[in-house]
Amino acid sequence: MNIKTDFIGEIVAEDFRTAAIFKKNGIDFCCKGGRTIEVACENKMLDANSIYAEIENLPQDNGGSIDFKSWPLDLLADYVEKIHHRYVYEKTPILQAFLDKLCKVHGGRHPELFEIKELFDASAQDLGAHLKKEELMLFPFIKNMVKAKIDGSAIPQPPFGTVENPVNMMKHEHTVEGERLRQIAELTNEYTPPADACNTYKVTFAMLQDFENDLHQHIHLENNILFPKSIELEKEFSVEH
Repeated sequence: MNIKTDFIGEIVAEDFRTAAIFKKNGIDFCCKGGRTIEVACENKMLDANSIYAEIENLPQDNGGSIDFKSWPLDLLADYVEKIHHRYVYEKTPILQAFLDKLCKVHGGRHPELFEIKELFDASAQDLGAHLKKEELMLFPFIKNMVKAKIDGSAIPQPPFGTVENPVNMMKHEHTVEGERLRQIAELTNEYTPPADACNTYKVTFAMLQDFENDLHQHIHLENNILFPKSIELEKEFSVEH
């Protein structure tokens, strides 16, 4: 890993502990992972050398973090679906109910809650459709490619032409969701509840922060590992067959 020339997404794929450093400095490592640290720092007027130093000063990783980059693609797709997709399905209705309650009880004093709810409701609707597209179209094709590679057979021609077409669509939709959650973080003052917040208020903001953190890892695993490796695998078939 060369932290001065590698893209941020590649750095996080090599060592997920670096994600915390990027997050702390407000650098998007998932949707905008295709940049170097220097470019990201220029855009945010940060000192790239201080980021390099933080990464270089990380303790040696003795196998404590999961090396997702080494996983077979079918296993990684299953992991994303069963961990991250399920998380979205489980937490979304709970958060929607909490936000609805907050708007009714606290909306008068905190009108920003209505905008937060509107953004999250839009995200919930679009994410639901997005996850189904991955589960019903993209992930099965990735798994079929892995099976064909093992069997030494050809892959069936998918209706979407090349895997790059749905991948590009999914990445665009990731960017949209990333922007929505960035706006929510801004409206919540980085998930800081106001002085008059009740317990439901505090729990809702904590859950929104967890939701954003989970989605960042979710998008990172797809944009920076699963998708590029799937494109590489498809190209192997075009060479071999």
